[in-house]
Amino acid sequence: MSLPRSIEGAVNGVLIFSCEHAGNDIPSRYARYFADSAAKEALQSHRGWDPGSAELGAHLARDLAAPLILQRVSRLLVECNRSEGHPRLFSEWAASMSEREREEVVEGYWRPHRAGVRAMVQNAPIGRTVVHVGVHTFTPVWNGRRRSTDIGLLYDPRRAPEAFVARRWKTHLARALAPEGLKVHLNRPYRGWTDALTTTLRREFPATRYVGLELEVSQGIIPLSHGALRALSSSLSAAVG
Repeated sequence: MSLPRSIEGAVNGVLIFSCEHAGNDIPSRYARYFADSAAKEALQSHRGWDPGSAELGAHLARDLAAPLILQRVSRLLVECNRSEGHPRLFSEWAASMSEREREEVVEGYWRPHRAGVRAMVQNAPIGRTVVHVGVHTFTPVWNGRRRSTDIGLLYDPRRAPEAFVARRWKTHLARALAPEGLKVHLNRPYRGWTDALTTTLRREFPATRYVGLELEVSQGIIPLSHGALRALSSSLSAAVG
């Protein structure tokens, strides 16, 4: 797809970061729902959180002088990267809570996290494109098969500015990481247009105002080497102009 002439050059972007799965905390008032061994095991696994995402998000935000919002409550209590009403908004343990408690959780954790990211977009300087990067990690083995992706950059190819930034980021990053033998893929291991916080914000803001990307890093290479961290920061900076 050819790019509109207006975005053939730098995007002139303003960076913001978020981590939807930065921790596996369960507030004490809901702890009884997660007391059995299966829940405790799930909380420590990739189902409960994205290990390393908070540290990675903090590094990028610090290196690029950008704001960062973290959600440290476990995705097993409420999945902040899913839309309200999504069938996987609540895990099987959270689903056993009362309707009132689930609404408390949405009001206390889900809505504030999303409102915080939305406010960062709204408060960015007029005339600048906000490049929002949701920072995530993923398990390197899924259903018994090892994934071939080390770093994935997720985006919606139907939004030309988003495609431009994602492809440019991938080009710079793949080149920088070639000596380390790490594989960088677009829209793997997940597709960038399925239900997520970025998907919601795309519906609220035009493509010229909002670029929503998700960075997915394999937990098999966490913690990243100093060189890989430097490459992530420098390549993203080059991609947004």
